[in-house]
Amino acid sequence: MVESVLGGRVDELAQEIAELALRTGRSVAVAESLTGGQLGAALAAAPDSSSWFRGGIIAYHPEVKYTLLGAPRGAVVTEETAAAMAESSQRHLLADITVAVTGVGGPDPDEGKPAGTVVLAIVSTDAATHVTNFSFAGSPIDVMRQTVEAALEAVLARLHAAQ
Repeated sequence: MVESVLGGRVDELAQEIAELALRTGRSVAVAESLTGGQLGAALAAAPDSSSWFRGGIIAYHPEVKYTLLGAPRGAVVTEETAAAMAESSQRHLLADITVAVTGVGGPDPDEGKPAGTVVLAIVSTDAATHVTNFSFAGSPIDVMRQTVEAALEAVLARLHAAQ
């Protein structure tokens, strides 16, 4: 069984992703901001991850989002930024499915948005970019856990759709 730092549901989802990615021969990558590497760490802890996990880009500082991932200058907790993060990372990491997350982990608001505001984008070689907005509650670690779970659920849904 997978054992990541976040544990619980995160590990269960990563295990399912590993099984399905191996079965379908699909590769997965991530681009993350507020999760600070926890999304990639959860996937890297999954079985046979070297076979299907391409890696991730931790774009924590806005300048990294602008220069490396092509996000538009300005606010970074936006649908446009999440989409740019996913699409650029997919090109850089050569993955079949790429998920990206940006948001306000908290505990304080940022960019005029409350803590818990998260934007997730997912793209795959066989489907257009889809962006979802979330409003999570709790401490910064609770927001991080919920964000990682949402991202893993999005990857799992794309893997199921590709079968």
